[in-house]
Amino acid sequence: MTRRGALRRLAAVFSAGLWPGAVSAAAETSRPLATRPIRFVVANDFHHRDAACDPWLEALFRQIAATPAAAFCLGLGDLADAGDHDSLRRMARLATAAGLPFHPTPGNHDLDQSPVDGFYAEVFPQRRNYTWSEAGWRFVLIDTTEGNKWDNVMISPATLAWLDANLPTLDPREPTVLATHFPLAADVKMCPVNAEAVLARFLDFNLRGVFGGHFHGRTAFQRGDTRLMTNACVSRVRGNHDGTTEKGYWVCDGTAAGTLTTEFVPFDGTGAA
Repeated sequence: MTRRGALRRLAAVFSAGLWPGAVSAAAETSRPLATRPIRFVVANDFHHRDAACDPWLEALFRQIAATPAAAFCLGLGDLADAGDHDSLRRMARLATAAGLPFHPTPGNHDLDQSPVDGFYAEVFPQRRNYTWSEAGWRFVLIDTTEGNKWDNVMISPATLAWLDANLPTLDPREPTVLATHFPLAADVKMCPVNAEAVLARFLDFNLRGVFGGHFHGRTAFQRGDTRLMTNACVSRVRGNHDGTTEKGYWVCDGTAAGTLTTEFVPFDGTGAA
């Protein structure tokens, strides 16, 4: 399947405005959900290269952990710059030391020296495809990598099979956040060839936000009730792909009414030893 063919198919699937979230749970509004406000952080593309990155990333996690009322941080892949086992272990230690729960997903660079069942899975077990509910909000993190390929990626049959097995067990009315490494908006560079295979599975879900990394730059595309976003990286050793220099992360606020807002918070290494 070519990227162009896949994107044409994506356009056909959603041409009637049936983007994820458009078929949310309107038919079951008689059963109210116990949704509560929640705040969380989304950061992507850390690229830990060696011990010299430790002070920068320690300061980053310390700043993120100081976010008032934040419940957790999503880490959208490329935790390591070249899949080094020591880099992955250092990332786990730095994130844990900050004291805020850290929920990662693998990026292609996390697999440079080892397949996904190797170093990444050893350091972050059961953190490929997983989901949980918090404050009545549903969070779904999936592995969008194809080994260490960086473009023309096909999201794996294993990930699609996990979605098929798990999505039917979830309440589609829950306001839902989907997080990945590769961006799922067709308008963004390096979107996977079969991104529509993931998005189509969420047609009946109240999908409020899709967060991706890999493309180091701020993008946002509104599709019905769903916003698909990428962000600048937070790396000391890598720049942004869109030519900007400001690094940072999202602080996201979900409301009791099921709406989601985001604020970009810059990070410049202040506080790094």
